[in-house]
Amino acid sequence: MRFLKLGIISVVVFGGLIFLGSLLLPTTAVVERTGVIQAPLDVVYAHIGDLKAWEPWNPWFKPDSTATLQFSQQTSGTGAWYTWEGSRSSGKVTILDSDPKKGIHYSMDVKNMKPVDAGIELKPTADGKATAIFWHMQTHLGMLPWWKLRGFMADKIFGPAMDQGLTTLSQICEGK
Repeated sequence: MRFLKLGIISVVVFGGLIFLGSLLLPTTAVVERTGVIQAPLDVVYAHIGDLKAWEPWNPWFKPDSTATLQFSQQTSGTGAWYTWEGSRSSGKVTILDSDPKKGIHYSMDVKNMKPVDAGIELKPTADGKATAIFWHMQTHLGMLPWWKLRGFMADKIFGPAMDQGLTTLSQICEGK
């Protein structure tokens, strides 16, 4: 009986320590990537402003090969959206704001995940021949320790895919 009490007390204390430790972790996860694409702003915007143009470069466009996609009638501009339904996940991406001179702001809702607030900002370089790009994603995690731990590792989990997406986008826009 004594060992049972000691075991229960240990589990409660250990759980409490994990929760208290998680209070030190941020409640928001942010992943950001930047780059310069050697193409004019309007060329880059054509690939980010239209959801159907995301397929070749966006790493999360179609999360698995079984996913079926459905697009809104309008696939570019504010209010455009697409959904996917697959064996591993389902979700929806919606463009919240779109400006051909500045980029897009969008939301991504994936089943069993926290909503993601994201954007791709564009700015022409001084000579106008290239485009500076800033891709950012932000997720509000709440107070639960397992979400905060995942948020703590968000850059390591999602950053490499964003790097690859920007590299592929750059290659497409530069005609390589």
